[in-house]
Amino acid sequence: MTPGNNGASTPEDDDPFGYLYADGQANGAQPPSGGYGYPNSVNRVRAVGTRQYGQQPQNAQTAPYGQVPQQQGTYNQPNAHYAAPETLPGGAQTAQHASPAGGGGRGGRGPNTKGLLIGAIAVVAAVVIGIGVAMLGGDKDKDDASDKTGTTPTQSEESNPSPSASKAGGASEDELPKIDAKALRLGGGATLAQDVKGAQSGGGIYVTGFNQVGSSVTWTVNGIPKSGKYTVYVGYSVPGKDQNGTLTVNSTPLKTPVDLKNWTGAGEGDYEKGWTKTYNYVQLNKGTNTIELSCQQGNQCDALIDQLWLAKGWVESKS
Repeated sequence: MTPGNNGASTPEDDDPFGYLYADGQANGAQPPSGGYGYPNSVNRVRAVGTRQYGQQPQNAQTAPYGQVPQQQGTYNQPNAHYAAPETLPGGAQTAQHASPAGGGGRGGRGPNTKGLLIGAIAVVAAVVIGIGVAMLGGDKDKDDASDKTGTTPTQSEESNPSPSASKAGGASEDELPKIDAKALRLGGGATLAQDVKGAQSGGGIYVTGFNQVGSSVTWTVNGIPKSGKYTVYVGYSVPGKDQNGTLTVNSTPLKTPVDLKNWTGAGEGDYEKGWTKTYNYVQLNKGTNTIELSCQQGNQCDALIDQLWLAKGWVESKS
């Protein structure tokens, strides 16, 4: 074979079905005869698109080759050449069921949308109510927890009050403030010193020069929890002999002097071994009070002062 057309010399020989297409017909393609050589075959060759369904009358005329026969009838009307399968002999019979008017449903009505809507609303309402109950229960638990926290003191609150309260001059029910000599307000000839050992105040600092009439130390106490009875303590040292002073509370002098006795039995002039304490009963007001220890006419004031502190109630001794 040579390049080019390696098959038959004519289009109809090259494509046995060329007669079915317009270009084949233009080139002279002819349909085969004799039913393609199959026994008992029927030659019913038609152009593409001219197939008619259903049975044809024996005397039906065929359209010229290559033309589509005219269809009988018009749009939406039965075609004489078409028959539905159920009309043929032995065809299945189909039953027509008329739909009730109104689109289905019971009694010819539509779907029960009203019932569905009511059910949906009920579900939403139940969810909202459940959420509301849960929120109210949570708030109640928080309130109960806050009430319990506010009314029940912890162990640290009962036994370990804040140190800052004492330093700031505040007071509480169980622990009342205490003050060192260096924080007192000094008056008259009173000054600070730290030569004598044994003072309990910070840095061993104490007040000296108290043995002059008009000398004083003043303590402004803040935060007294309530009005009532309190005990004022004074830390001091004497040179082996008894001394005394005047205590004034809120500008009112007490009739009973402050006894600065030689409770330790120190030898005369031995201030280092004479450090001890004494106390007086007083009435204080709630809030702020002023306590003053001074040397007045008639007092024997040769003493060193290192601390003052308070106790609740009238007690005999408190370290």
